[in-house]
Amino acid sequence: MPHYIEKCPECGSVNLSIEKERGEVICRDCGLVIEEKMVDFGQEWREFEDKAESRRRTGQALTYTKYDKGLGTSIGQTGDIFQLGGKERNKFFRLRKWQYRVSTAIERNLKLALAELKRVSSFLKLPKSVDEEAARIYHMAVQRGLVRGRSMESVVAGALYAACRRNEVPRTLDELSEASGIEKKEVGRTYRFITRELGIRILPSDPVDYLPRFVSALKLSADAQSKAVELLQKATKAELTSGRGPTGIAAAALYVAALLNNEKRTQREVADVAGVTEVTIRNRYKELLKELNLKDKLKEKKLEER
Repeated sequence: MPHYIEKCPECGSVNLSIEKERGEVICRDCGLVIEEKMVDFGQEWREFEDKAESRRRTGQALTYTKYDKGLGTSIGQTGDIFQLGGKERNKFFRLRKWQYRVSTAIERNLKLALAELKRVSSFLKLPKSVDEEAARIYHMAVQRGLVRGRSMESVVAGALYAACRRNEVPRTLDELSEASGIEKKEVGRTYRFITRELGIRILPSDPVDYLPRFVSALKLSADAQSKAVELLQKATKAELTSGRGPTGIAAAALYVAALLNNEKRTQREVADVAGVTEVTIRNRYKELLKELNLKDKLKEKKLEER
């Protein structure tokens, strides 16, 4: 019995009873249910075999990346079935076939979709937290009937993009489009539809999140990255990032930071890494020079090189 329950608040009796099966504390004198839904602090396992050393405290963790959240069982998946005789083995094979046939349409959809989700996630090298979030979003979309009338691949791509945005893992629509084989416009359209219908609130992307990937791809130093972060913070205060693509402004800030740090990279190289055009880099570059008064610093750098 929990230590904080000393007597009945109704009659003051200390004659209390604990019903473990129901999880209740009851007063024996007046019958008042003092507490219900108590936590069981006993052992978690139930072992039906003789091997005491094989006791496991819990089963595997629940996960949305499996269609049954990891709770289901599949007939004939272990090697024990092959130790049976011919008739018994065929019996289990038939049972496994019927187990697949009697599964619902939602389960069959989830089996295919979650396999596709793992493939795209592996291609983009996404962390498990993003996989879990994307699978959860897809589960909700299927239950709400949002997949009907749309291709499974586009909904998977939209869910992955939403999960990336929620977990602050920077991936562009172009990357999702390349990995899934779905057009960029379709991925964006499905992403907006899913987030709107499910009420998922997603904040705008921060350009700073894209810098580590760009720095690594361009082989720039940590000083250049720090300088780029400083430029982006100033650009945010000057409201230069509002209404502009985060990848474009991040790439332009990194291009300027590389010039200031004597680590020259061409606009073409930066544009290829960021997945934007050279025109975008050039336009954002001019805006940063004008609004942040960087022209004089660049001129000084050029004079020092001469």
